[in-house]
Amino acid sequence: MLETSARLLRLLGLLQGRAYWPGTELAERLGVSPRTLRRDVGKLRALGYPLDAVGGVGGGYELGSGGGLPPLLLDDEEAVAVAVALGTAAGGAVTGIAETSVRALAKLDQVLPSRLRHQVGTLGAAMVAVPAAGPTVDPATLTAIAAAVRDRERLRFGYVAREGERSARDAEPYRLVSGGRRWYLLGWDTTRDDWRTYRVDRMSLRVPNGPRFFPRPLPDEDVARYLALATATRPHRHRAVLTMHAPASEVAGEVPVTLGVVEPVDEHTCVLRIGSDSLDHLAVWVATFGFDFEVREPPELLEHLRTLTGRLRRAMG
Repeated sequence: MLETSARLLRLLGLLQGRAYWPGTELAERLGVSPRTLRRDVGKLRALGYPLDAVGGVGGGYELGSGGGLPPLLLDDEEAVAVAVALGTAAGGAVTGIAETSVRALAKLDQVLPSRLRHQVGTLGAAMVAVPAAGPTVDPATLTAIAAAVRDRERLRFGYVAREGERSARDAEPYRLVSGGRRWYLLGWDTTRDDWRTYRVDRMSLRVPNGPRFFPRPLPDEDVARYLALATATRPHRHRAVLTMHAPASEVAGEVPVTLGVVEPVDEHTCVLRIGSDSLDHLAVWVATFGFDFEVREPPELLEHLRTLTGRLRRAMG
């Protein structure tokens, strides 16, 4: 059994991980009796953490709102990763996080061992963050969506589509995904009865949240790939499928995840799925990737490539 102090830290970590824990499951995780668990909960309450009992004695527990941030135990690699992430957050796609990141970094720097401070300083001196372009996301919005994902509560929000059309949405939120400079939510749209991806900067959350829902199987276990495919091809007027004569790893290094999806075929070829509202854009993109390729679909892309080739030949005299 863990020592009391270590057990309290473990208990706090578990309570922060999800909204509700049955008492029997918590006791089993900690390797203690229900009576010892109740004593540990009492100690945390005495330290100022608002722990609520749900369903009475023997029911369960949840960490109430207003709880203090518990101590973090980071190993060397985790500490360096957090420090570097805070140092580069000023160039991220989240509104107003730069000043907050600097304050947090100052606190972390104060307690970093000298050996780790040197590593962080070396990395920071070599890295330059490019400021985010375009719309950014309020941290409170990300936090509210993440909490709904954790607590399995439906979200109600206004949404602005790519064409500017506004609508009211009701969705079961499942995953938040960062795609380059954008944040996306994967959710089940209850009105359309289908999976949808939403750009978070186009969402206007409404309170309170909707009722809790029972989670359904995800459309793809590889959520990042599913979202990349959705954002790169499905919303566009033209969707192309190309056979690229190069290893998938090399092609993926040239194609942003928000632009196309790469699927390996063998050691020397792969399939690229890419979309755009303009066939001219598609033709130029695929021609500048630097690999030999074949157009599998659509047929009209071949015609645009012939037109572009003729135009280039005329430009060469």
